[in-house]
Amino acid sequence: MRDDAGPAPRRPRWLPEWLRTCRKEDIGPDVIAGLTTGAVVIPKALAYATIAQLPVQAGLYTACVPMAVYAFVGASRRLSFSTTATLAILVGGALARINPSGDAAAAMAASAALTLLVGGILLAGALLRFGFVANFISDPVLTGFKAGIAVVILIDQAPKLLGIHFDKGSPLHNLVATVQGLPHALPATLGLGIATMVLIVVIERLWPRAPAPLIAVAAGIAAVAIPALRAAGVETVGHVPAGPPALTVPELSALAVLWPAALGIALMSFTESIAAGRAFADRGEAPAPANRELFASGVANVCGAFLGAMASGGGTSQTAVNRLAGARSQLAGLVSAALALAAMLLLGPLIGKMPHATLAAIVIVYSVGLIDLAEFRAILAIRRTEFIWALVAMAGVVVLGTLQGIVVAIGVSLVALARQVADPPVHVIGRKPGTAVFRPLSPSHEEDETFPGLLLLRPEGRVFFLNARHMGEKMQAFVRAYDPAVIVLDLRAVFDIEYTALRMLVDGEVRLRGEGRELWLVGLTPNVFEIIRRSELGPRLGTERMFFSLEQAVACFAERRKSGRE
Repeated sequence: MRDDAGPAPRRPRWLPEWLRTCRKEDIGPDVIAGLTTGAVVIPKALAYATIAQLPVQAGLYTACVPMAVYAFVGASRRLSFSTTATLAILVGGALARINPSGDAAAAMAASAALTLLVGGILLAGALLRFGFVANFISDPVLTGFKAGIAVVILIDQAPKLLGIHFDKGSPLHNLVATVQGLPHALPATLGLGIATMVLIVVIERLWPRAPAPLIAVAAGIAAVAIPALRAAGVETVGHVPAGPPALTVPELSALAVLWPAALGIALMSFTESIAAGRAFADRGEAPAPANRELFASGVANVCGAFLGAMASGGGTSQTAVNRLAGARSQLAGLVSAALALAAMLLLGPLIGKMPHATLAAIVIVYSVGLIDLAEFRAILAIRRTEFIWALVAMAGVVVLGTLQGIVVAIGVSLVALARQVADPPVHVIGRKPGTAVFRPLSPSHEEDETFPGLLLLRPEGRVFFLNARHMGEKMQAFVRAYDPAVIVLDLRAVFDIEYTALRMLVDGEVRLRGEGRELWLVGLTPNVFEIIRRSELGPRLGTERMFFSLEQAVACFAERRKSGRE
């Protein structure tokens, strides 16, 4: 809300914060933003329902129920909460295993069970304060994972764009079957799909605020009114029931089978929601609390499960539309949900006339955006290793499948983390001439001073059993190379020393003493100082071999040299 619009009127504390603080001047922008975002979200939700192997009306339900629930419970003022291409492909993969026949009623019941599980997992995460789990997937790995999802979606939607049919399987199976089916492609269906993609791209380039998906859907419905297109085999969605969502009873017997998929979907829902909400917050605005968002996402999914909605979460692209359209509070989400409800009540017969090729084209255009080539280039320019992790995550999704791809993505992130903490840097330190500035030696600072007989080393990070031996080997290599009388460890960048690492430091001091060398410590944090003090190393070093700064240690060494003790 803007601070220059005067104080907000007082309202009961049980109301959501945005309702208690909203002002009359915010209502107009929120209504316009909600209508604009709804015009974008609804066609995309219909298309994503087909990816999830669900009837298209499930997309309408998802654009309505979770959106409205989140508006009352969620903390992010601009987050548009329905579903995304990533969630849709994950849901589709899970439902394909439990409903291979594709029966619509069975799919809706299984989807309700899956969505209920996802909501329950998110609520449990909020109760256990697991908001930090959103950080388990690193940005480079998430970039690769989303790119892999995009490739899977493109392969999945290509047959609809071509007008061909075959039994679905793994992404690689579907790719081979699509290539083999190219001679049987229907030119009219392909032409309509390509025209739809061109129309969306042109509208978004020339009129970025226009609801391109809605215009594309209207154009597709108008196109199939041409008898020649229908005669050429262009297929439409078919019957779509009009009216509000009816109570959907989850298939509880499927819970035992669906829970692994639900874990992955819950993680992605939360990760995408947090990322989208924080990306489009106002500058200086406090980020939405992670555990509050877990709770809101869980409630939205649980409520949606009983009213036909598929697993839901915040979408980046639709949240961007909401922000650009001028949304100021969750009222915009309520307006988008109301628009979806109006579409359910009034537009069912019209939605049934949508061509499958049009929906496939919408999905393809917006899924291609998941492949962020600029981000891949940026990762490669900075860290080649993390670029490889991104490619591994992408390949995991395409080769192993989407649900297994989540495991690969998390596994790759954890391996990357373990690799980093297992190999922390140890720097040899020098002094900038004429100053009290100490910094790592490097070819760009060849003039920095070193001190014969004195070796200054600076390890970084937490020192524990996983990295202590490797760090010790690095230090020993520097000792052999410089052959110092005194080794100074600058521990200002070490915030903790675990017991195994402490034992190795104690043993290292004994070994150095046996070689006629001394170990000094500098810059101990209060936590590390207390650990050293309670160990046998503390009394052995005494206060005379522990210093506040490198400058003090160098001065002490120089004084000892001057007095002839070194």
